[in-house]
Amino acid sequence: MRSEAALPSVPGVLTAGEVAATAQSIVAQQEESGAIPWFSPTGGVPGHVDAWNHVEAAMALTVAGRRAESRRAYAWLRGAQRPDGSWPAKWVLGEVTEPGGESNHAAYVAVGVWHELLMTGDERFAREMWPTVRRAIDFTLGLQTRRGEILWIRHQDEGPADHALLTGCSSIHQSLRCAVALGEHLGEPQPEWELAADQLGHVVAVHAEAFADKGRFSMDWYYPVLGGPVRGEAAARRLEAGWDTFVVPELGCRCVSDQPWVTAAESCELVMALDAAGDRDRALEVFASIGHLRHEDGSYWTGWQFENRRHFPGDRSTYTAAAVILAADVLDGASPGAGLFKEIAGRPLGPSAASDPIACGCALVPLANPVRTRL
Repeated sequence: MRSEAALPSVPGVLTAGEVAATAQSIVAQQEESGAIPWFSPTGGVPGHVDAWNHVEAAMALTVAGRRAESRRAYAWLRGAQRPDGSWPAKWVLGEVTEPGGESNHAAYVAVGVWHELLMTGDERFAREMWPTVRRAIDFTLGLQTRRGEILWIRHQDEGPADHALLTGCSSIHQSLRCAVALGEHLGEPQPEWELAADQLGHVVAVHAEAFADKGRFSMDWYYPVLGGPVRGEAAARRLEAGWDTFVVPELGCRCVSDQPWVTAAESCELVMALDAAGDRDRALEVFASIGHLRHEDGSYWTGWQFENRRHFPGDRSTYTAAAVILAADVLDGASPGAGLFKEIAGRPLGPSAASDPIACGCALVPLANPVRTRL
């Protein structure tokens, strides 16, 4: 376990000791298998496990020096992967409740493994996880359309969904960049993944028509910045345009625009997006604003309904605690993984030119079927 002196802190907002307590709140809810559910079943309905939030929690445990628990989480993930490279969308107490495989869930393992390599330098771990990453990315890219967006899920019996999600594809963009870097680091370059990332990043930044309308969700506002496709002046304009809609002063970021509900996880993701966009002052401001959601044991309430003045939905979720730890690490800036949302293997995350401008229509050549999948 890392000493408290090595843990991230944000002066005046969060101490290293408080980060350690927040990590313990995740460990306390980790299942014996190594899986990390949204929340443990103590006193109520059990929370589900999904691969994306599980990986985020594992990353946070590594940041907080809980390496054994993080490795248990990755070992479970490796063992739970299906032959096609995906994971079920949800488990509850070890039982699959939603079998469909989500593309962004599968892809995010690449971010976790790359982050673990940055944080620990453990080459053996990276090589052990490489087959898992390869299968996951192959599954994800099997859902990429000719235009470049990636459909959000492959249902077990019904095939792929008919639409893509902006938040999910923004996350997948970062995942693909991490997967490319991991392959190059291990001497197994995957140039087709890089082309896929270029096309996806271009579509996220330029082709709003490619995605289902989920604009009421704050994640669709900031994720194109967080995942890397939108940076610079475009990022500044995007963040400014949604600021008054989603940010509640001194309380945090709303989950959805039409409800009086702020959530700590979305607030922390916004913090990381702001930091990546170079707006550190507002990043610190938002991070400080969620202190009211901290529980005395170091966990965080998922959200606060500020008209009814009550915690909603009433749980203290592991993914929220994980987002807090990762945001603190980003703001602290000292760990080897703190720059994960700014650059990958020395290459800044940012906009990309379309690798196939004909496919997305930017070359003004019509396509018979612009959403035909690659398969």
